[in-house]
Amino acid sequence: MTVLALDIGATKIAVGLVGADGMTHEVGRIQVPPTGVWDAVRGLLLAAANGSEVDRVGIGACGPVDAPAGITTPLNIPEWRDGFALVSAVQELFPDAAVRFAIDGVCLALAERHFGAARETPDALAMTVSSGIGGGVVVGGMVAVGHTGNAGHIGHMIVPGSTDPCACGGVGCVEAVASGPSSVRWARERGWQGSTGVELAVDAQAGDRIAKAALRRAGIALGQVISSAAALLDVDLVVIGGGFAQSGESLWRPLQEALGAHARIEFLRDLRVVPSELGDQATLVGAGLLTALAPAP
Repeated sequence: MTVLALDIGATKIAVGLVGADGMTHEVGRIQVPPTGVWDAVRGLLLAAANGSEVDRVGIGACGPVDAPAGITTPLNIPEWRDGFALVSAVQELFPDAAVRFAIDGVCLALAERHFGAARETPDALAMTVSSGIGGGVVVGGMVAVGHTGNAGHIGHMIVPGSTDPCACGGVGCVEAVASGPSSVRWARERGWQGSTGVELAVDAQAGDRIAKAALRRAGIALGQVISSAAALLDVDLVVIGGGFAQSGESLWRPLQEALGAHARIEFLRDLRVVPSELGDQATLVGAGLLTALAPAP
């Protein structure tokens, strides 16, 4: 029996094999191509199956999603932005498999709850801060899904006072302020010469004034939004993963400062914000965990 997990992010596609213990081990990864996205996904899945019968497939995809319909409409994949019937496509590829599908934030929360930093914490928020910003919510040990499957999508909470336009069509979303590409764009508009979030973090660490200001801006925005979300959800742990979250003290110090300024109500006094233990594997691991919820085909 072969059980597959699929993670479709804003910039990468990964596939893994799910073991008997529920842990997923990545076996293939590519960058999201500008066109022919499904062909790329299909190739990865077939390579991972390696000719064997596939019993279950768990899918985590960047959103928004229409989970009941099995459709993803990712803001950062132009070819699919008007909607792609991902579950139907995978089901056609593996007709005898049970297929489960969720937004990447739900998968992230599942992974952190079962294998990551939230495994001892029944009320938590899991986030990814990378090319986009997403999240998932654990309440009473259960991961919230929402009626369309988009619960926990913290990337579209509003930063106080921000009017930055977001790819979703709104303004002021934390994704438009504090994601890696948004921070790079803000820095370049002020004369910084780099082009990636990694370069931004390196230059901030080296003392570059504009790079430090960009990461401080992002950190404050994240801290503000986390404070609001924590007050709403009454969680005591926030786990943050994603590539841009690894930008170091220049991002994390202002984030913690913002928490100190805003998360002051008594029931948030023990709120902790910690880095993910699962790194960029978290969504893939969560997609694998979805397969445990799938009925037998």
